Amino acid sequence: MGDESRPEKAQELFDEFVSASTCRAALLSFRQLCEHLDLDPDPGPDADSADARAVPDLGLPPATGQCAVIGAGPCGLRAAVELSFLGARVVVLEKRDAFSRNNVLHLWPFAIHDLRGLGAKNERAGIRQLQLVLLKVALLLGVQVHVNVEFKRVLEPPLDQRLRKVGWTLEAWPKSHLVNRLQFDVIVGADGRGNALPGFRRKEFRGKLAIAITANFKNRNTRAEAKVEEISGVASIFNQQFFQDLRRQTGLCGQRAAPLSGQRGPAGVAGLRPRGRRLLHQGPAAVPGLCHQPPRPARRGRV
Repeated sequence: MGDESRPEKAQELFDEFVSASTCRAALLSFRQLCEHLDLDPDPGPDADSADARAVPDLGLPPATGQCAVIGAGPCGLRAAVELSFLGARVVVLEKRDAFSRNNVLHLWPFAIHDLRGLGAKNERAGIRQLQLVLLKVALLLGVQVHVNVEFKRVLEPPLDQRLRKVGWTLEAWPKSHLVNRLQFDVIVGADGRGNALPGFRRKEFRGKLAIAITANFKNRNTRAEAKVEEISGVASIFNQQFFQDLRRQTGLCGQRAAPLSGQRGPAGVAGLRPRGRRLLHQGPAAVPGLCHQPPRPARRGRV
């Protein structure tokens, strides 16, 4: 009876993994699935090399080295997936254990096509939804994902290799984590503008500062809210009719509308950046539906 129920339990655990809506839930359900199937989701530094794994034939030479990816954002997880496709052993380090960014990325067509090929049904979803899709794909490909682990620095191999051959390693916090004992052939920095890898030139693109009107909507999970489509941002130079209708209906003269997202989360956010001169001359009080409210005094113990 136990052997007959084993496949049913595995299917139940796999369904929980697929439907997991948070990073922690996905990692926990995947670990439970691996334990049920007698698989080790986190092999140690003495595990077999990656060339013993079954990898898809992409017409490229297999990459049998050990790779570390710093950061579990969309770029870091997609890089981990690609390296795993090539046959490398991949370790992802992420200092957080939650995906919390709801803003929607404006993706190029080739990126949308790529995400669809990986199973993303809604490539216009928020960043955290894309992270969840890529995280699950990476885990199924054998990528080790370690959360609450912060990368500190790269350690060069010693010059004297006569007694023991030691390759490139890294230092991470906590120091007791097994990743500190691994050796790597490739280290990929995908931790955003605060890139912790030294020796690389950084270039950051910043837009001009602007005043914005932001509205927060509580998600009541109604049928009407579920039909609201997420947008990745609208600029007046690309959609003039949208802003002309907005100006005619509300009196707002804007330049850009920020993402409307989060209907799957606790709240939705919509932002509008008005033209500076219009806002200074007209003021929020002159806009229909907007009014000034005196700030409430903060309660003791709260900010």
